[in-house]
Amino acid sequence: MTPADSFRLVADLLAARIRDKGLEAPVIAADAPLLGGDLPIDSLDLATVVVELEERTGRDPFRDGFVSFRTAGELAALYADPAG
Repeated sequence: MTPADSFRLVADLLAARIRDKGLEAPVIAADAPLLGGDLPIDSLDLATVVVELEERTGRDPFRDGFVSFRTAGELAALYADPAG
């Protein structure tokens, strides 16, 4: 999965979670903070997105322990194929 494909998937999953709350999903930028910013999601929403990402990509970047990420782009980078 290319970095662009990975980001598109993350943005789509985030938007779906927001719409599930009955809200209009904003345009999600790569530098958008996932928590504590303008995106109307909480930690449970984020955890759900991470599970969905693992199911869709077959990748588990957290298998060996905690991995720090703060933005939508950083999360997407965890699921992109290093070979691109």
